[in-house]
Amino acid sequence: MSIRLQSLLFLLLAGAMCLPACQTNPVTGRSSLNMVPDSTLNSLGAQGYQEVLSKEPLSRDARKTEIVRRVAQRIAAVSPVQMDWEISLIESNQANAFVLPGGKIVVYTGILPICETEAGLAFVLGHEVGHAVAKHGGERMTQSLLIQGGLTAASLSLGDSQNAPMIMGALGLGAQYGVALPFSRSHESEADEMGILFMAEAGYDPRVAPDLWVRMGQASGGQAPPEFTSTHPANERRTRDLQGHMDQAMKIYDASAKKYGVGVKL
Repeated sequence: MSIRLQSLLFLLLAGAMCLPACQTNPVTGRSSLNMVPDSTLNSLGAQGYQEVLSKEPLSRDARKTEIVRRVAQRIAAVSPVQMDWEISLIESNQANAFVLPGGKIVVYTGILPICETEAGLAFVLGHEVGHAVAKHGGERMTQSLLIQGGLTAASLSLGDSQNAPMIMGALGLGAQYGVALPFSRSHESEADEMGILFMAEAGYDPRVAPDLWVRMGQASGGQAPPEFTSTHPANERRTRDLQGHMDQAMKIYDASAKKYGVGVKL
């Protein structure tokens, strides 16, 4: 079979599956293909969450834990998709945070100095909740299902040693488990847009958001690869894009019932 014919058949198959499996982001309106049922995504998210908690120590800092829970709850409250939210603060120098499908939130203490304030953390959590709301993990798993052919949504399990790395990477756990599968540029940009809108609706000053990527770049020591070699947008690009969303975010912030400004320092 010629490559051209294979490509045509692939497009026809993807188009046929898109009818029942197309999803629309409730915030940005972007359409995407996701063949992984919510029940499967949520189950994998719960499994991944327990995997992390079994290997990583919870923080014993009561103040930081309370701040993280407070900010996470406020962001979760404005999410257009309600989930079974759980929140954990992990003691680690790792500058990271993620939200797994189903609403399992993990924050590492190493990212708190970069966030600087509650508002900075609110943007980070808004960004990660954006990944979960947009079901970026399911979208990436769908791409793997189409590529691997014999793999089906029903067979997705972290107990499958052969496919576990792909699943962990798709869930956003790649950095923790050595799986080089970061979210794509488009997913990161979409999550940034959702993050600044979520933080504004939750009552946090969105003008804090662009500076976070400046500090993230400083924290990396300038070692980030050029944008054209990376799946993540460059920090400078992300800062500019967030400024482009600022007018909309400020309108939402001005209309929010409760305003916390930048909140307390972390």
